[in-house]
Amino acid sequence: MRLSPSLLSADFSALFEDARRVEPLVECFHWDVMDGHFVPNLTFGPPVVNSLRPRLSRPFDVHLMIDHPLQYAPQFKVREDDSIIFHVESDDDPSAVLDAIDAIPARAGITLRPGTLLEEIERFLDRTAIVLVMSVEPGFGGQTFLPEALERIRALRTMIGDRAIRIAVDGGIHPGNVAAVIASGADTIIAGSAIFAQPDPAEAIAAFRSAVE
Repeated sequence: MRLSPSLLSADFSALFEDARRVEPLVECFHWDVMDGHFVPNLTFGPPVVNSLRPRLSRPFDVHLMIDHPLQYAPQFKVREDDSIIFHVESDDDPSAVLDAIDAIPARAGITLRPGTLLEEIERFLDRTAIVLVMSVEPGFGGQTFLPEALERIRALRTMIGDRAIRIAVDGGIHPGNVAAVIASGADTIIAGSAIFAQPDPAEAIAAFRSAVE
C-alpha cells in the first residue's frame, strides 16, 4: 500500500511543516487543485505546489479538478516521477492533455466522477500511469466513503489487466475501511482528514498500516 496524504486537510498556515512531519512515514503527497468551476471549491494552484516541490522529497500526485487542464498542467514545475491527474469530464480533449503532461515531463493520470462510466477512460489506459477512483463526489474533504466504489475498483482492475497502472482511491478512507479498499485492487490510498485532522498524524498513519497487515 502506498499512502498519500491529501494536503487539502493540512493546516494551510503551516503547510510545509505539516507535510514535512509526515513525509518519512508515507510514499507520496496528494494535491487537490480546484478552480471553483469544475467543482464548487477553490484551493491552491501552481504557485503553492511549485514552492514546495523543491522542499519535499516524496513524489507528488497533482489532482486537477479544473475545467481546463490543458492550460494549467504545464504550469506545474514537477519532476518526472510526479503525476498530473486530470478528469476525463473536463472541457479539454483528453488526448491533448495527455500530450501536454508527457511534455512536462510527468507521469500521466486520469480520473472520473463516481457517476461516470469506467468505459469513458478505457481508451486512454495505454497512456496512463495512474487511475484515480473517486470514492466521494469531488470538491470537499471529510466526506463519507461511497461503498459502491469497491465494485468500481474491482472492475477497473479487471479492465487494466496486466498493464503497470496504479489504482489510487480518494475519499472517505480511514483505518476501518482501508483493508477492503486494498483487497478490491487498489494500491494507493489517499487520506486527508483521517490523517491531518487527528490528534497525532503519525499514529493515524500507523493505524492505516496495521489495518492492512
